[in-house]
Amino acid sequence: MTAACARATPGPCTDIPARLDRLPWSAWHWRVVIALGVAWVLDGLEVTLVGSFGSILERPETLGLSAAQVGWAGSLYIAGAVIGALVFGRSADVLGRKKLFLITLTVYMIATLATGFATQAWFFALCRFATGLGIGGEYAAINSAIDELVPARVRGRVSLAINGSFWVGAALGAGLSLVVLDEAIVPVEWGWRLGFILGAVLALAIVLVRRDVPESPRWLLVHGRAEEAERIVADIEARVAARHGALPPVPRDARVRLGARIAPRLGEIVHVFLHMYRRRSAVALALMVSQAFFYNAIFFTYALVLTRFYGVPDNRVGLYIFPFALGNVLGPLVLGPLFDRVGRRKMIALTYILAGVGLALTGWAFLEGWLDARGQALCWSVVFFLASAAASSAYLTVSEVFPLEMRALAISLFYAAGTGAGGVVGPVLFGALIESGQPAAVAGGYAFGAALVIAAGFIALRYAVDAERRSLEDIAAPLTSTPRRAQDR
Repeated sequence: MTAACARATPGPCTDIPARLDRLPWSAWHWRVVIALGVAWVLDGLEVTLVGSFGSILERPETLGLSAAQVGWAGSLYIAGAVIGALVFGRSADVLGRKKLFLITLTVYMIATLATGFATQAWFFALCRFATGLGIGGEYAAINSAIDELVPARVRGRVSLAINGSFWVGAALGAGLSLVVLDEAIVPVEWGWRLGFILGAVLALAIVLVRRDVPESPRWLLVHGRAEEAERIVADIEARVAARHGALPPVPRDARVRLGARIAPRLGEIVHVFLHMYRRRSAVALALMVSQAFFYNAIFFTYALVLTRFYGVPDNRVGLYIFPFALGNVLGPLVLGPLFDRVGRRKMIALTYILAGVGLALTGWAFLEGWLDARGQALCWSVVFFLASAAASSAYLTVSEVFPLEMRALAISLFYAAGTGAGGVVGPVLFGALIESGQPAAVAGGYAFGAALVIAAGFIALRYAVDAERRSLEDIAAPLTSTPRRAQDR
């Protein structure tokens, strides 16, 4: 890279990305990923609470929602996330990762608190939309920051584990629902409100923790703040060296050009997505659309399936979420290292295809009446052990295969496109299928979701990028680097 940097157009070269990539894993990295990764914990908490409260919110002493309205509330949450991603994603590239991940968490906190005080269906739906705005912005800012701070050799497993932490939040939400929906402890008209209020309190604690997470040095470099980037990296190196001793040397040919420049304009953005990296764009879209439909269609209506078809009491739905959440947490943890060792392309394809086959078989068993509530929960747990790793790899793919100057924008655009197509439609469609009371209709929905992820898996097998253990700048050259014909591979 040194020679290429020297031949490039005038501007500074730097070894800061290589210095970050060569660091041993340390307590500092743990603090950063925990502080930032909690975004997925909060999302899991939110989604599970609403899923667990679905049938409770149908009662006249609460909000008196219909099953279709519960589905629409889920879809509005996703719609808010789509808009939030688009608005805050671009801002994260322009204003900085840190500023945005503090703003988006604050939006989430206020909206969640307001949800706990809803008295009308329209206000509840509005609060769900606003909560989604915050969560959508979180995805873009957080994924960008984590990828730019985590060493390349472990980026895959770390990203998958963090995205999988959504299900830690799901387990917390399930446990919380068992308490707040227990009428012996809390009156039913107040229990669901308490759940949302406690979620806002957790978000407030995380806002305070995040203040100590630094801005991305890579982002600082492309915004003309090289001295600040150098101070941050030097501080990180000093902290890590104090625990681990002398640091590994920086490769001599590791310098790259990350000079200051204005944010990419619309024409340049379109050129990158549709010309330079059109194959990557197609893969990213397929992965995001299919996993969004797969997950949101099923999970937002999880409680309705258990209560309508298996007669599970409203206040016991949370018990069935624990094994489901366990499978989702274990999937990225167990399979994550293979994304760095075996490779991105092979593992993405494998997890997508096997998850689709598993869901199709589960839908068949459901249709034939072979499952009870426990059997259904067990099947979902096995399917989503694979699907959780697959969905997490979609976010990893989008966040690492496009240039630094538009990384957050890329995440937000593909999240918005995928989630808008798969996530908004899914809950509404499945809510209507469940309300029909016909097992065949629900099984048909499962079959459609399975077909989507299987097709995405084959697309990834053919066209995904082998990004494992490579620096971000090697996977996608910064727009300030030597002009060259992009290798879309």
